[in-house]
Amino acid sequence: MSFIESRTRRVSRTELARRTLEELSRIIPSPTTELVHEDPYELIVAVILSAQCTDARVNLVTPGLFRAYPTVLDLARAEPPDVFRYISSISFPNNKSKHLVAMARKVVDEYGGKIPDTIEELMTLPGVGRKSAQVVASVAYDRAALPVDTHVFRVANRIGLVYRADTPLKVELQLKRIIPKAQWSDAHHYLILHGRYNCTARKPNCGACPLTAFCRSHQSLARLPGRMEGLDPRRGKYYCRTRRHYFEEGDRRTDRHGVEQICCPKCGSMNVFSTRTGESVRRVRDYRV
Repeated sequence: MSFIESRTRRVSRTELARRTLEELSRIIPSPTTELVHEDPYELIVAVILSAQCTDARVNLVTPGLFRAYPTVLDLARAEPPDVFRYISSISFPNNKSKHLVAMARKVVDEYGGKIPDTIEELMTLPGVGRKSAQVVASVAYDRAALPVDTHVFRVANRIGLVYRADTPLKVELQLKRIIPKAQWSDAHHYLILHGRYNCTARKPNCGACPLTAFCRSHQSLARLPGRMEGLDPRRGKYYCRTRRHYFEEGDRRTDRHGVEQICCPKCGSMNVFSTRTGESVRRVRDYRV
């Protein structure tokens, strides 16, 4: 079914979610976290370190950290400056070293040295927010959870699985309404891995994407005007195709999707092209957090 057909038949977001997971399951055979860990303790440490940092970088750091502090009790006995030495190449190492030690001490003092297994209890730990708590609960304890990170947020919005969801919490709640609970964990990993390796923030690889037939963002990009040949940059920075004239500085207008566009200062048209590249300067709404 094409995108046009899906629009005509008003395919529900539930159906789009089903098709998305079906297609991604064909190219991602093992939907799981890429954070290397052996137990809940190692997982929660890796998850705290992964905030605003790549899993690959975290995996380079954790072997040395776990050799120095193999258990949560060992970490609880440490001081933040000691931990800092092992994680200095990670983003925000000062804050994270403090969070790790404080987390370990709370686990020892209040949970008998066992990493909590509920989302609510995990969220009481320093350095553990809603997303991190759900990751640990899902991966370590097989709890039903659908955490939303920057990749899930971006991909869900681009595909059109969510509507007017401008915060991770809104994305999470909407996804949970259209994806069966038994699939939440796999859906989380499918969307993360797709966003990490294909539907990237700056330059999505639509040519290799199995979702283009129904992806809202891809269809919006496909509707952009084609490249114009023969424009002369010496006559102006921009060219208005509607009024057929050059100009140097454009006005700004917000389109119906809430995206600010460059427009012609004379007629207000957004049918504007860069004279240097010949490409339309029209922008499709992006979704980044």
